[in-house]
Amino acid sequence: MNRRLGYASALALTIAPLLALSATTAEAQRRGGNPAREQPQQEVPPPPQQDKTFPMGASWAAVSLNGKPIGTMRATLQVDANLRGTGFGGCNTFSASAYPLRQQGFAVGPIALTKRSCDKGVSDFERSFLVALRAARNWDLVQGRLVLKGGGGELIFDRAL
Repeated sequence: MNRRLGYASALALTIAPLLALSATTAEAQRRGGNPAREQPQQEVPPPPQQDKTFPMGASWAAVSLNGKPIGTMRATLQVDANLRGTGFGGCNTFSASAYPLRQQGFAVGPIALTKRSCDKGVSDFERSFLVALRAARNWDLVQGRLVLKGGGGELIFDRAL
């Protein structure tokens, strides 16, 4: 008889957890839930955002300076693989060190400029353009446009040929 009780006890110990699980499953299904979902799930963090790659070697034409369209003025920028920024400011050509940094940072070194004489409106535009370029601290690509922002304002460029 002890032997039968031993088997019965072992069988009861084995079956009891299965019956409890079955009862939990049946209760969850009756409530319209899923027992697997009843347990709290760990949140999965979103994948880290990858840094954008600065478009080296691309030519850009300015279309906006501090939120205002440039209109008939013309200004350009190109940053080559040697981290040299070159372009046209409206009257003169320029050259400067231009460093795209991590996390879309941007640094422009001192600007070397030709010394052509231009009318006051063009000279004023060029000065504002070069100040905004020199003070740029961040860059971004937004809808195919290059955006440079910093203490001197915001420059928006379209891709040029």
